[in-house]
Amino acid sequence: MHSLESINISSVLVNAKPGLVNQVQDGLAALSGVEVHAVTDDGRLIVTIEADSDQSVANMFGVINQQPGVLSASMVYHQFESNPDEEL
Repeated sequence: MHSLESINISSVLVNAKPGLVNQVQDGLAALSGVEVHAVTDDGRLIVTIEADSDQSVANMFGVINQQPGVLSASMVYHQFESNPDEEL
């Protein structure tokens, strides 16, 4: 459970360079607040970012785009949870 009063959750589609998918996956998994949920055979990764502010999400999105082996990253979804400890 999160001890934060609010949390921003974003879903990102990352495209990795051919042959570097495992490197990209490992690099993303090492980032704080980032989780890799799926990897396709053609080098796409479905990733979420959890952060305490919109600015933190934007900053991490920039970090993801700069990771070695990342061709592109596209924000797919963003949600603001005002009290994540009371999720249903």
